[in-house]
Amino acid sequence: MLEKYYVRPQAVGRIRASWIASEIERYVVWLVEQGYSPGTVRCRVPLLFAFGEFARAGGAGSVGDLPAHVDAFVAERVPADRAAQLSAVAARERVKNVRGPIEQMLRLVVPGFTGRRRPVLDVPFIDELPGFFEYLRYERGLRPTSLQGYGCYLRSFERYLRRVGVTQLVELSPALISAFVAERSASVATASIGLLCGALRAFLSYAHREGVLASDLSKTVDRPRTYRLSDIPRSISRAEVSQVLACVDRSSSRGKRDYAALLLLATYGLRSREIAALTLDHIDWKRGRLSVPGRKGGHSTAFPLSSPVGEALVDYLKNGRPQSAERHVFFMAFAPVRPISPTAVSKLATRYLLTAGIQVPRPGSHTLRHSCVQRLVDADFSLKTIGDFVGHRSPKTTEIYTKVAVESLREIALGDGEEVLA
Repeated sequence: MLEKYYVRPQAVGRIRASWIASEIERYVVWLVEQGYSPGTVRCRVPLLFAFGEFARAGGAGSVGDLPAHVDAFVAERVPADRAAQLSAVAARERVKNVRGPIEQMLRLVVPGFTGRRRPVLDVPFIDELPGFFEYLRYERGLRPTSLQGYGCYLRSFERYLRRVGVTQLVELSPALISAFVAERSASVATASIGLLCGALRAFLSYAHREGVLASDLSKTVDRPRTYRLSDIPRSISRAEVSQVLACVDRSSSRGKRDYAALLLLATYGLRSREIAALTLDHIDWKRGRLSVPGRKGGHSTAFPLSSPVGEALVDYLKNGRPQSAERHVFFMAFAPVRPISPTAVSKLATRYLLTAGIQVPRPGSHTLRHSCVQRLVDADFSLKTIGDFVGHRSPKTTEIYTKVAVESLREIALGDGEEVLA
């Protein structure tokens, strides 16, 4: 395997002379299986060879001793004085590029080794109310993404209570809760404060139900006043959608993937998580149908598979999708081979909107979703039909799009507007 990446026999011989040569070769095989590029393999092998020599000089006698030498090796490769000359982001990236490959190999060859994986976030208030998130999941039926939001809001509340010296929930008071909400309101948007207050209400109501709080303090949490139709959806015109699609380099594997995903966003108004969840089983090529199961409203939708979308999917599946036993349609562009995440779908939409020079608040996948809905509104489809098409949970969600009379506004902008205003 090493001969495939190193032309000089001396280089291959030197690597195979290492006392961890078999572990390095096993890791190289794994990298190839996961779809890493030859350049990545060539960069990582010398690093692992150097780590092995460093650990041996430090007293390592077996593979099981290697984890104890990782920190010292990273400190030698990225000295503190050199890291101090870099920005915080650059310093973290430098450390990651050294530590990452070493710990990745050790997870493969050392049983039970985990390394410094991304830390698992603590469950807030788990000591006093351990069953709250099970209540949200099973009794309230909240999705995992909603549970993550609740966790984020309640962790901020937990940190606030620690900061002000509150150690038990029985010490809570309406004044204390109001002070927390007021503090968060100074740096968080009104809509987010509304979600925060909703999480607090559910938490405090559950705490009262479980007997942790003597009174139901949820009734003291006042949501900020918001108006459901106060905002205008951040949609773009059909011409701007075409402008975004034209920015995609469809000659590359990544471009084929991105073009197909953008077409799904713009044509069917799918959410990023719905695109990430698509599998090969959801495409019925024989009948020309695309199924989208498990939508936000709890139902499924079957769309006719349009020719442009079908052609883009075929191009990606044949010429861009990595080989994998997974049934997901879309995969991450970088190794290791794994299905794309909802965040990655949203980020790719953001990237192309910015590349196209489209000015829109908070660009992302929902920009193209909003554009799909607005196009249907302009075509005089009923709100019920539109809501079913894009998977709105409630018809009220669709009503906001009726605020924008795009064609009338365009006439006012292009002419004197007297006929429209008459």
